Amino acid sequence: MAARCMLRPSTSGYVSLSLSFRRHPLSTAASTQYENILLGTPKPGVALTLFKELNNALKHLDDDNTVGAIVLTGSEKAFAAGADIKEMKNQTFSDVSNSNFIASWSSTIPCIRKPILSAVNGHALGGGCELALMTDIIYCSSTATFGQPEIKLGVIPGAGGSQRLTRIIGKSKAMDLILTGRNFSGIEAEKWGIAAKCFDSAQACVDGALDTAGRIAGLSRVAVRAAKEIVNKSQDLGIREGVEYERKVFHGLFGSRDQKIGMEAFVKKEKPQWAHE
Repeated sequence: MAARCMLRPSTSGYVSLSLSFRRHPLSTAASTQYENILLGTPKPGVALTLFKELNNALKHLDDDNTVGAIVLTGSEKAFAAGADIKEMKNQTFSDVSNSNFIASWSSTIPCIRKPILSAVNGHALGGGCELALMTDIIYCSSTATFGQPEIKLGVIPGAGGSQRLTRIIGKSKAMDLILTGRNFSGIEAEKWGIAAKCFDSAQACVDGALDTAGRIAGLSRVAVRAAKEIVNKSQDLGIREGVEYERKVFHGLFGSRDQKIGMEAFVKKEKPQWAHE
């Protein structure tokens, strides 16, 4: 069946996002009820998440053995609007420092072990852009609009935007975007390597993300977790240390059942039946 939740800001600094989608029966963890979130599994092993209680939902999905990949998306008008400016405008340095404000926005996704894909349509500005940058694979439509406009509010990105954007597109281009607060399009996001693919329409973007997530979910989850881990490690280590780390993880996979299943199936020219162990 189809479900819809209207886009509206919330005082928590998150937004409720809208998207119609088809539901399949959910497992126990994935069927957790949220007040401001729609959660469904459009294909076996894939979770389509529209968020307010994003961190809580992701933690549940990460623990759900029936879910192999997660797709995060919003409406055609907005992927995510970022933090609530009305909530922030009267806060003091002491308020935000003592509460470690916005830390929770960026602390959960990097710890999720399963792949997270974002399907970005419409506006992804400020915290919304940072949220997309936290995900493992970004798909977007040509009408998507990204940006870190915080400088126009007298502040700077606070959830990793300056760090992740600079790593992807380089210092000069990141400076240009962050110091001016200028937006950039979905087409530019693909051209600059921010997005893996840019689609002609919002529906094609979501369908593309779901298709890729379905392919990932059909692979060995032991190997997928390891692959995500080593790619992320490349962002923290030099090339020599990174290659050594990769080799250790590669060796470690020879202790898994899935390594035996995968290689045996290849030799026999059969489709592997993964144990995820």
